[in-house]
Amino acid sequence: MSSGAVLLEVRSLTKRFGGLTAVSRLDFDLREGEILGIIGPNGAGKSTTFNLIAGACAADAGEIRFAGQSVLGLPPHRIAARGIMRTFQHNRPFGGMPVLENVLVGAHTRFRSSLWRLVAGGGTAEEERQRRRAEELVDFVGLGGLHGADVGTLSFGQGRLLEIARGLAGEPRLMLFDEPAAGLTPGELERLAEIVRGIAARGIAVLLIEHDMRFLLPLAQRVVVLNFGAKIAEGTPQEVRRHPAVMEAYLGDAAAL
Repeated sequence: MSSGAVLLEVRSLTKRFGGLTAVSRLDFDLREGEILGIIGPNGAGKSTTFNLIAGACAADAGEIRFAGQSVLGLPPHRIAARGIMRTFQHNRPFGGMPVLENVLVGAHTRFRSSLWRLVAGGGTAEEERQRRRAEELVDFVGLGGLHGADVGTLSFGQGRLLEIARGLAGEPRLMLFDEPAAGLTPGELERLAEIVRGIAARGIAVLLIEHDMRFLLPLAQRVVVLNFGAKIAEGTPQEVRRHPAVMEAYLGDAAAL
């Protein structure tokens, strides 16, 4: 378990859609450099929790504090500027732009320079630093040699790695991964796990929502389990596997654990 300071604090977080309570009085913390997984059966409230933290929807009650400050109700771009970056279930590259320029778009959220100057290069020392960092991130995720490649030529798995590099370009303190294992081959899953561990090793907190337990449980240091919007268990992967409420929630799909 990470010994870093508490970075994200979620308290009594609640979201309702009409008469349905999608998330009910949810509490958990996430520390710097920690990998935390959120799991649960379909309809458990995982994606809603993720969207509340990312600012994609508004909470009805509760609090979300990041680095000691409330981010509840902030729009997504302001949350990203605070240091919370996300990936999506479906790759969203900027078409017609090479790999490196796609990554530089992520850096644009953190700096005053125009996107055109970042992409064109030859600007200030800060702009040159961002370009070098983008090159390092492309290499870090395993896309070295593809800096100038058109994103349209990338495989699905390579596109997923590009999403991660672009998120890291914003210099996050917290990365949110929304089902990153979906659609990847076994080899790509191994590479993804290495990258996630490498991100945490840099002191960046990682929050994962994932259906593939074979990917998530060996990777996460702690796991929060949701069912019908409420937290039913929290602990190490070994602890939650043995928890009676978790076993009951996954009844009929015990092999998933």
